[in-house]
Amino acid sequence: MHFDAVDGPSAEIIDGKSIAAIIKSQVAIEIMRMKDAVGKQPCLVIVLVGERDDSHSFVHTKIKACDEVGISSSIVELHADCTEVEVLHVVSNLNKDPSVHGVIVQLPLPEHLDKEKIMDVSNPEKDVDGFHPSNMGCLAIKGREPLFVPCAAKSCIDVLLRSGIEVSGKNVVVIGRSKIVGLPVSLLLQASSHCEFCAFIHQNPQEITLEADIVITDVGVPNMVRGNWLKPGAVVIDTGTNAVKDPNREHGFHLTGDVCFEEAVKVASIITPVPGGLGPVTISTLLSNTLDSAKRAYKFV
Repeated sequence: MHFDAVDGPSAEIIDGKSIAAIIKSQVAIEIMRMKDAVGKQPCLVIVLVGERDDSHSFVHTKIKACDEVGISSSIVELHADCTEVEVLHVVSNLNKDPSVHGVIVQLPLPEHLDKEKIMDVSNPEKDVDGFHPSNMGCLAIKGREPLFVPCAAKSCIDVLLRSGIEVSGKNVVVIGRSKIVGLPVSLLLQASSHCEFCAFIHQNPQEITLEADIVITDVGVPNMVRGNWLKPGAVVIDTGTNAVKDPNREHGFHLTGDVCFEEAVKVASIITPVPGGLGPVTISTLLSNTLDSAKRAYKFV
């Protein structure tokens, strides 16, 4: 914990960009090795439905990251009013294309589209986001290994380990249980240690969170978790990427987390900021998953 002469104690802020740079460097080296050995490179295709500014921004960040490490990438854009059949047709065709190793459908989707149905039709072997029921199911069953672990959940564990945080035996509270972060990170933690969990459905999440050594948030509500929710010295992993309208920003919005950073940084011992915390690590994990898929496709070790 750091101390400021005026404001008192403040948390160590995890630099997600530095962690991401390490992972990306490792991925880039492996891709060069693959090109030299088999003359192939990984390929990621992103299906983007609609004109949401935040979704377009997130997708282009992923494409840029692919370019940096040597992953071939492209975007299939569909109008917001497209039919479910159109989306399913695109995903099915990508499933059949042997040159494509990773397929992701950018979320959220327009309300008239059945997200679960679209996730179900994706090929588990190309499901680099880790959301297919077979990958999620394997994650939940002891002794089974999913082909892919959801990127944000995997990144939470990675950040804890790389920051020297011992998870085993700690009281870990996960606020929220989405398939993107909350549920899979809970399963990962349960597999590695004895932890106590809090889902967002609890009546008094603040009361339970106050007992936590480690707090992981997954609620999608800007600044919901306040400083007085946290035990002094707690570790805080904020997975929130909430786009708040902001006409003064280039893209018309700014990102904020689920945690009120200004308050939490004075109570926690370690905290991830938003942006610049878990986000870059999650994208680098997506690159790593895409590389793993290509390795399996080409039987490259």
